[in-house]
Amino acid sequence: MEISAERVKSLRERTGAGMMDCKKALVASGGDDEKAIEHLRKLGLATAEKKKDRATNDGLVFSYIHPGGRLGVLLEVNCETDFVARTEDFQTLVKDVAMHIAASNPVAVRREDVDAGLVDREKKIYEAQAKESGKPPQVMEKIVTGRMEKFFKENVLLEQAFIKDPDRTVGDVVQAAVGKLGENITVRRFARFGLGEG
Repeated sequence: MEISAERVKSLRERTGAGMMDCKKALVASGGDDEKAIEHLRKLGLATAEKKKDRATNDGLVFSYIHPGGRLGVLLEVNCETDFVARTEDFQTLVKDVAMHIAASNPVAVRREDVDAGLVDREKKIYEAQAKESGKPPQVMEKIVTGRMEKFFKENVLLEQAFIKDPDRTVGDVVQAAVGKLGENITVRRFARFGLGEG
């Protein structure tokens, strides 16, 4: 199958993947752009999986102040080298994540970072609601588990739907950057400040 340079360039602009990777993805998907994008995402996740144990001792501390000065975010994102930390792609990722935090107000980076007291309180609320439903115990357990999953997806940064592309999570966006930049990337910590918030 012959793939034109324009098609490859168009896919590269949409995904940020390398030219050869885009061409291979288009060939593998029979010329279907959406399947090619899915192929590239899987490739990026596979690359990210191989790099996940590598040390991330460089990166950026980034500050984002929302227009009007009533909301700000301080964010640390790490990578393996200062070379990658200085790239436009890495800096764009960090800025996008900071803006996402400002808009979505997550409570922690990862689910294991969520305060145990908060998790316990939420679980007790869902258990009380499940008991009131009068369902059998095994069904109530599934209800509580489902509501806790929803809680984590709404409140944990890496599990939240990314504001710029709700079909992907913030974690997916970070993993795609790992695949593109060729280094492990970790969101280390953040602080969000809203004027007058406790």
